[in-house]
Amino acid sequence: MAFDNLKLDKALYSTGKGFTQALEEIDPSEQYRGTALEGLDAYERQLKRFGIRISGMGSDRVEKFFRSADTAALFPEYIARAVQSGLENTDKTSSIVAATTLIDGMDYRSLSCESSAGGVVGEGAALPVAQVLTKSALVNMRKHGCLLNASYEALRFQRLDLLTVTLHKIGADIAKELLGDAVDVLVNGDGNTGTAASVVNKAGSALAYTDLLTLWNSFDTFNMTTILTSAGMAQQILALAEMRDGTAGLDFQGTGNLVTPLGAELIKSAAVPAGALVAFDKNCALEKVDAGGIVTDVDSLIDHQFQRASISSTIGFAKIFPAATIVMD
Repeated sequence: MAFDNLKLDKALYSTGKGFTQALEEIDPSEQYRGTALEGLDAYERQLKRFGIRISGMGSDRVEKFFRSADTAALFPEYIARAVQSGLENTDKTSSIVAATTLIDGMDYRSLSCESSAGGVVGEGAALPVAQVLTKSALVNMRKHGCLLNASYEALRFQRLDLLTVTLHKIGADIAKELLGDAVDVLVNGDGNTGTAASVVNKAGSALAYTDLLTLWNSFDTFNMTTILTSAGMAQQILALAEMRDGTAGLDFQGTGNLVTPLGAELIKSAAVPAGALVAFDKNCALEKVDAGGIVTDVDSLIDHQFQRASISSTIGFAKIFPAATIVMD
């Protein structure tokens, strides 16, 4: 069936696959290769079909989404994509997780790996055992989001690009909260025994370069790839004489990329306790568990045109290898 003859309704949101994926099964993108519509997904083709422009100076008003039942069915996907875009533009958690697991429900147990002593195995001797087990405690899944309390009458004449900016901010707020959850799990563990990070202490009250060396040297089988810290501690690191490298300084002034202490990426976050450094191996430390991405209240957004529509994302984090994280306090 051609994209301009499809009947759209909110049932496409209830398939469990997501609106765009459900639409792709009806109208596959593969059949548009070599045409003017190549590069657009099924949702974007529907925007083109109805002439809805969601960005730029010529963007349409919100009311254009509600001129028919078909166009109204596109509105929740627009909301979800705008929020997701805002989340991705400011997201830091994706760069610090080793693996992302998608789940359909709310109950999920991660894995733990316990190994016996390794070393050289003599002829006829038994190989060391690495035992993979399911953890006893469930991953703590937390919902982040907000309630959009704006009537259609209040927004109908507003341009979509302005609404998109507002939705981007909601996504950015979710990203900030997710980073806070990730920091909490890295430091305090995921609720299972022995998953809290080990702690090393600074030599004095103020941070010194030798403290960074101590932190780096505390890693044995893992690498210190990333350091999360508060704004105050980030400033102390950048102020160290050993960090005042001319080339690195020019890069920081020109691009805003922070100087990397001992090769580790430095990430500033208000979620880190004051005075602490959270160092870890991003390839081994943290698992992100996602229960469905950005979720919108479809009925409210379509049938009631905005009144008290919820936007949320349910995410949890689990420690993979606890020894891959060390905190300096």
